[in-house]
Amino acid sequence: MADIQKLVTMLNELDDQLVNCMRCGMCQAVCPVFTETGREADVARGKISLLDGLAHEILKDPKGVKDKLDRCLLCGTCQANCPSGVHVLDIFLKARAILTGYFGLSPAKRAIFRQLLTRPELFNKLTSFGSKFQGLFAKPVNDVLGTSCARFQAPVIADRHFPRLADKAFHKIAPAMDQPAGSSGKRVAFFPGCMVDKVYPKVGQAVLKVLAHHGVGVFMPHGQACCGIPALSSGDRDSFEKMVGTNAELFANADFDYIITPCATCSATLKDIWPTMVDDEGLKARIAPVSAKVLDISEFLVDVLGVTALEGASGKKVTYHDPCHLRNSLHVTAQPRTVIKATGNASFVELPNAATCCGCGGSFSLQHYDISKKIGDLKAKSVEDSGAETLATSCPACMMQISDRLSQRGHSVPVKHVVEVYADSLG
Repeated sequence: MADIQKLVTMLNELDDQLVNCMRCGMCQAVCPVFTETGREADVARGKISLLDGLAHEILKDPKGVKDKLDRCLLCGTCQANCPSGVHVLDIFLKARAILTGYFGLSPAKRAIFRQLLTRPELFNKLTSFGSKFQGLFAKPVNDVLGTSCARFQAPVIADRHFPRLADKAFHKIAPAMDQPAGSSGKRVAFFPGCMVDKVYPKVGQAVLKVLAHHGVGVFMPHGQACCGIPALSSGDRDSFEKMVGTNAELFANADFDYIITPCATCSATLKDIWPTMVDDEGLKARIAPVSAKVLDISEFLVDVLGVTALEGASGKKVTYHDPCHLRNSLHVTAQPRTVIKATGNASFVELPNAATCCGCGGSFSLQHYDISKKIGDLKAKSVEDSGAETLATSCPACMMQISDRLSQRGHSVPVKHVVEVYADSLG
């Protein structure tokens, strides 16, 4: 249990932010979890009312508070649509830290965050080892989507159709890079993120291909740690700061124009969450210049390199799903669509309800898979309705979730990252 004085300080910080909520209930109309359950406790207003008396509720029903707070995707849709500008994500992340301070981490999360994610070399070795033997436990179910399912009953996996670990991780395919600026005059730092490194290395390769095509120098040190959002979402701020510190050692003193990533979640974490949720003042000062340079890969291609949509493009129908972290946190919506239209060999069609969450939400899909599936099926239905032959998005976690739902519904619409679609058009 955390130091009681630290808990009191955190509770006081939370009180100052809670007063901004007017209890108008606008969040009900946009919350994907509330849409499925209709429960007031599942929407931001209900949770904020609960947190208003957190000190009392922790003594009265601490587990009840935690269970209700965990039923949130952290998609940020309520925050993006809040007329009072309440920083809902900030409040919920702090509240989870308070509750984790009260309860402590589960043994599984303690092992994952404190023994694996904070030790990148060990994490890499174990996932590499696991990739060699995963065929014993998983069997392919859809070649187009690249999904598999468990051979045996496994509570955590359940009936999911999931992408397997890559046979060779991205950090083993691509050497560490320290190139000067190329013909574009730009040099970027590349932060692939865990999902690209270990599950979707082809996305990392597509990024390098595109950067080479545009004459962009790349700084990509090996030994990068997770961005930290899995630990922070579970209230483990110590592990979060340790991962941020590892990445600060690699990037804070390097010379580059921008730091780019193809992961919407990593983009939002590096840019918005690192500066606001890091407590250590020294670390906060070191990461501030890094966070200020963060761009999603499509932002970099369009806003910096000047990639534009091509008129009269035709070809296979491609549609786009807006990842929540990119749309709600960073307000990046036009650039990924421009990148798709810049391929010249794709016919872009808008996805019905493109801005709604796909239902992944990181650990939410593990804890509440029943709700996650229902939200994901709405997204899969939208893909079907669009008539698209390829679904593109900008977040590896969304790729995994949408592939699961399409695969289970018997569809074979390829799910790709936007930068893969663009890289394919370069020949």
